[in-house]
Amino acid sequence: MNSHNNINKLYGLIGYPLSHSFSQKYFRDKFKKEGFSNVDFLNFEIENINDLHQVLIDNPLLHGFTVTIPYKEKIIPFLDEIDSDAFQIGAVNTVKCIKSENKNYLKGYNTDHYGFIQALKPFLTGNEKKALILGNGGAAKAVIFALNKKNIRTIIASRKITDKSEIIQYNDIDEQFLSDTDLIINATPIGMWPNVDRCPLIPYSLINKNTIVFDLVYNPEKTLFMDQAEKYGAKVLNGLSMLELQAEKAWEIFNIGN
Repeated sequence: MNSHNNINKLYGLIGYPLSHSFSQKYFRDKFKKEGFSNVDFLNFEIENINDLHQVLIDNPLLHGFTVTIPYKEKIIPFLDEIDSDAFQIGAVNTVKCIKSENKNYLKGYNTDHYGFIQALKPFLTGNEKKALILGNGGAAKAVIFALNKKNIRTIIASRKITDKSEIIQYNDIDEQFLSDTDLIINATPIGMWPNVDRCPLIPYSLINKNTIVFDLVYNPEKTLFMDQAEKYGAKVLNGLSMLELQAEKAWEIFNIGN
């Protein structure tokens, strides 16, 4: 985008891997549209969260970054402060770097819950009572937080055996369970490019035709999970609008006090 000779602010994304990410292009396009010629956005693909320290040393102009899998939970111990929503969720996807005496004061936020519920709003009738969340990572935590605020009961399907009442095994998802399930959300990376021939193993033929099926994956545009659910009458959407909305919220956070 820009020659780094005239850059005075950097933003970025940390995660691993990042070949699937839309963030760099999205933010660079935004900077160009809004006339920011001295700002850039870089991908920091780190294999271990402990490498974050070196990223901060090597990039003193870094004023904020977004966080993707697998670090939304792992990053929390590295932060100096975390806002109340992110604390309740237990996951962070946006970090503001506040410069203080040549040091970085890192404050964590979660904008995933905002992006998720705003993307879902046009599909909701207000009568939804029960949601099935596939996965139990950082993205799932933000989804659960957002749905609970709407008084929608959430049940998590996980491959890990647990005795928690709100977590079930995939083989527990039967016709009786799905008959009153209003929402099914894939909060796992299953089906993400390049593994487009994969999808969560649930009984798609038993899905209620009034069910809303939301895949947080956005690449490919239509995942196998969405395709299978749509065959049986479900309303489907992918995660692109959620990503755009959470990115806009992240940009607001980066610019607070700037």
